[in-house]
Amino acid sequence: MSVMVARKKVVRKWEKLPGRNTFCCDGRIMMARQKGIFYLTLFLILGTCALFFAFECRYLAVQLSPAIPVFAAVLFLFAMATLLRTSFSDPGVIPRALPDEAAFIEMEIEATNGTVPQGQRPPPRIKNFQINNQIVKLKYCYTCKIFRPPRASHCSICDNCVERFDHHCPWVGNCVGKRNYRYFYLFILSLSLLTIYIFTFNIVYVALKSLKIGFLNTLKETPGTVLEVLICFFTLWSVVGLTGFHTFLVALNQTTNEDIKGSWTGKNRVQNPYSHGNIVKNCCEVLCGPLPPSVLDRRGILQQEEGTAQEESCPRGPSAAAGARGQAEGSGVPQEDGSLPHASAGSEASARGVPAPPLSHAEMPEEKQLMSGELPVPPQDAGQAEH
Repeated sequence: MSVMVARKKVVRKWEKLPGRNTFCCDGRIMMARQKGIFYLTLFLILGTCALFFAFECRYLAVQLSPAIPVFAAVLFLFAMATLLRTSFSDPGVIPRALPDEAAFIEMEIEATNGTVPQGQRPPPRIKNFQINNQIVKLKYCYTCKIFRPPRASHCSICDNCVERFDHHCPWVGNCVGKRNYRYFYLFILSLSLLTIYIFTFNIVYVALKSLKIGFLNTLKETPGTVLEVLICFFTLWSVVGLTGFHTFLVALNQTTNEDIKGSWTGKNRVQNPYSHGNIVKNCCEVLCGPLPPSVLDRRGILQQEEGTAQEESCPRGPSAAAGARGQAEGSGVPQEDGSLPHASAGSEASARGVPAPPLSHAEMPEEKQLMSGELPVPPQDAGQAEH
């Protein structure tokens, strides 16, 4: 005997979101699909710091100061925390328009531009928006079916419109936008300090060891230190240069996307409407301003899908089978062999759980004795029978 049990599967919104993103931990973690370089970033940071803590830190703590490994650990933990916060958070993705909203926007555009003759190129879909007494153009996104907010742009890698889009960084495996830019800046700043710190104390370690056993012997005995120096040397220029570039952008309240396009410089000669004209105010707005909540509602319930599952019950014993047979006889339901139940002593025995003895041919009902297709013979008169 099987029982059908209905189960409801909860479908959350992150499972149906368009775009090229991956989600983990039931939608709490959001990243781009291309994460290979992000794993390389983790490997370089973890590997270099592991070698530094394993070899140089113990020697430097004894020879110079025990504060050296403590400060290195603080920088390492801060850099890892900001990296994961940048990589696993929503950068500010703007939801796409629903079908009804997209149709309404299309009607508005057609009403504004009018009917375009066949063969002519339609006018660009642009809205003018005023910010600080300056006109800013809002462009229409044909993928998301929306007019993008100011400073937003569509990322071709993640296939999403991102609010205050800065750039897509493969080293962190995510877009950098309004909701994670401050963590990205703090990550590259702390990583620059950590790289300089490890590189400097590696040089100090080699110098101290060289005074005792010589420079060549030190290089032979400490191949891990040589590897750390090479990694830090080639990483230092790019990380420190990137930190300086973004410090310049933060001071001007400008994004990488705007700087590459020359939105507020070059031939346009248009003043940046988002800048306060003060470095301190710009830095406070970018790094210390209120962080808006995510508008995706990734963990919201979209719908519930119903499913069924079968659960097998315990097998029936002889007493249960006999009891079921007794109930069938009492109710007049045909049994498995097609015969109708009849009241007899055997039925009372089966009702008590004792199987009834089989009936003989003489005791069977008249209907049971007749073969299929045989007509009953009418009884003859007694006189005819004696004759």
